Amino acid sequence: MKLNNLKLLGLSAAGLITLPFGCTDNSTVPAGTTDKPNILIILPDDLGWADVGYHGSDVRTPNIDKLAKTGIMFQQHYVMPTCTPSRVSLMTGLYPSRYGVLGPAYGEVIDLGDPTLPSILSEHGYYTAIAGKWHMGSPPYTPLKYGFLSSYGYFDGQIDPYTHEYKMEAGFTERRSWHRNDQYLDESGTHVTDLITAEAIRIIEQDRDEPFFLYVAHHVPHFPLDEPHEWMSVYDDVPLMQPSRRLFAASVTHMDDGIGQIIDALERTGKRDNTVIIFISDNGGQHSWHSMTEYHGNYADKPHVVLGNNYPLRGWKTELYEGGIRVPAFINWRGQLEPGVIDFPVHISDWLPTLCDVTGYNKSLRPDLDGRNIWPMITGERSFEGTRPTYWKTNAAYAVRDGRWKMLVNRNTNNVELYDLENDFRENNNVSSANPEIVEKMKDLLEEFRKSDR
Repeated sequence: MKLNNLKLLGLSAAGLITLPFGCTDNSTVPAGTTDKPNILIILPDDLGWADVGYHGSDVRTPNIDKLAKTGIMFQQHYVMPTCTPSRVSLMTGLYPSRYGVLGPAYGEVIDLGDPTLPSILSEHGYYTAIAGKWHMGSPPYTPLKYGFLSSYGYFDGQIDPYTHEYKMEAGFTERRSWHRNDQYLDESGTHVTDLITAEAIRIIEQDRDEPFFLYVAHHVPHFPLDEPHEWMSVYDDVPLMQPSRRLFAASVTHMDDGIGQIIDALERTGKRDNTVIIFISDNGGQHSWHSMTEYHGNYADKPHVVLGNNYPLRGWKTELYEGGIRVPAFINWRGQLEPGVIDFPVHISDWLPTLCDVTGYNKSLRPDLDGRNIWPMITGERSFEGTRPTYWKTNAAYAVRDGRWKMLVNRNTNNVELYDLENDFRENNNVSSANPEIVEKMKDLLEEFRKSDR
């Protein structure tokens, strides 16, 4: 497969495309490959645009950098601005607002019985496994109910990296979160990054006839952070790094080492060339965090003053500016995809129909998918052109993008912001007053998107 028609345009905003829904037949499985490819999705938590080495960061990520530079890097990969919504979109191919999910959520998040990426792939002959963060429902709405055949990690959002307990807020009575196959498990004392890495390696090393879909959802660099000296010492030669930023950087380098171990396991088992690797952060970086009471108050004297870095993008996690929703992402399939850069907008919901195409799943998908199959564009069989509108909704705001234009609407004040991303990707200049006709068109587009929300 050859890549072509790709523009190496840095952070500029190029055109969008209207893409077909659904999947194709097995013709997309590469010639000479008798088995369906393995799928490995790696999802860090709160990793900002400038928190990976290949984006010029002060954070050292040699294994991630190698995968990115030998794969296809996405310059405009969009997600939702918080964790649960992005994960729901990845698993369902829908905007999370279709489920009424606008932020971190608990209880029944995805309707039981709805098709998900793991349920579709398990039906298609895949062994499906999750290692790490679930955060798409609290017991009994757990991974095995949604198509995973193996589950390991934690159910909730922020857990302590060593005790694996949830932060505990009003309304929660259960601090436990760590589990295997949806049953509570105590493995306190071992760092969450090492446990997730070991589980991913275990899944890869298992001898089975069917291909695997492995979803590795890391805890780091989400707060609270606590790293051993081995990883903190990596930054001993950077004396001016702010202490909590150093802790953040150490957590990412620790995760990067684990990713290197996972790739080594693929090499060792002879599965590397038949494994599609996708790397995506769940949202932009968070600015800071501190709590006097959460996690038994263990972090009261450890303020996380500086965490992520989204430079040169504007905004942070929870916000609909580019810094909150445009993230580091790439796909790597050695021997099948040539290295390159795609500088056209894609959305995390696109991966469900795209991976159906990659794996040769030829049954119809639900007709109301928001995600689009971008596999023909990734392989260069078709070029990115035309327009493809995109939509975001949170408790605080709406956003829509159509080509060069992006509009944000504050849900409390109805204040409108309009940005020309082609000429102002940093979103410095609100041009809504100078473009009333564009604002009206974008409002119409927003209303059309809203019709399908719960």
